[in-house]
Amino acid sequence: MSLKFSPSNYRARCFGLALALLALASGGTVRADDNELARSIVAKADEVRFPHDGFQVVVDINSSSPGEQIDERKYRVLSKGNENTIVQTLEPASDRGQAMLMRGHDLWVFMPNVSQPIRLSLAQRLTGQVANGDLARANFSGDYEPKILRTETIDGEKMHVLELTAADRGVTYAKVLYWVRQSNNWPHKAEFYSLSDRLLKVCRYEKFQNLGGRTRPTQLTMEDALKKGDISVLRYSQMTAKDLPDRVFTKQYMDKLNRID
Repeated sequence: MSLKFSPSNYRARCFGLALALLALASGGTVRADDNELARSIVAKADEVRFPHDGFQVVVDINSSSPGEQIDERKYRVLSKGNENTIVQTLEPASDRGQAMLMRGHDLWVFMPNVSQPIRLSLAQRLTGQVANGDLARANFSGDYEPKILRTETIDGEKMHVLELTAADRGVTYAKVLYWVRQSNNWPHKAEFYSLSDRLLKVCRYEKFQNLGGRTRPTQLTMEDALKKGDISVLRYSQMTAKDLPDRVFTKQYMDKLNRID
């Protein structure tokens, strides 16, 4: 069977091809711009939550479950550049002296009566609804690839809703849905998901006050999505800038931590 050449069909095909190429080019540009905007939003929200330079902060965590006594714990966190963190246990007294050291995605716990550190994962539970990585590594901009899903209005505030997909399997959560205020890049809420896309818990960023030289959320409420009523409340205080040399974040230095004010 032969096909006859038709000028009108030829022009129509060329026009359709041109539209398709234009749409592809425009779509690619929009996606690139959207990706850059998403990364900027997450990075600015990270700066709201914690300083990038060296700092120290005290975190009180109260965890509750229906019918059980509230579990109260206190930690001191020393952090530098989102890649190096030490989490010291201050209370209860029976656990005082325990400390976690994070370098990159590597995490160890040091215990007073154990000669060798024990390797941990960021996703392991620290206490209540709080994973190790929730205290040791809160670096959304470095650990996840973000994209903007939509815009929502909550209590009169316009929010970016972003999906954060883990850059590798060494991070705390496989996926995060993240609500960030459009007006000031304050984080509002995060939903944390497993590798199988199961909702694990919901975190709300609350009580924005001056902390460490700027307005930050001083309280986080984490609620288990699978066990109703299981909640951990994290309260941040005494945040100060601190010069933390690299030698602090080494296994050899961990036994000297009690002398760091």
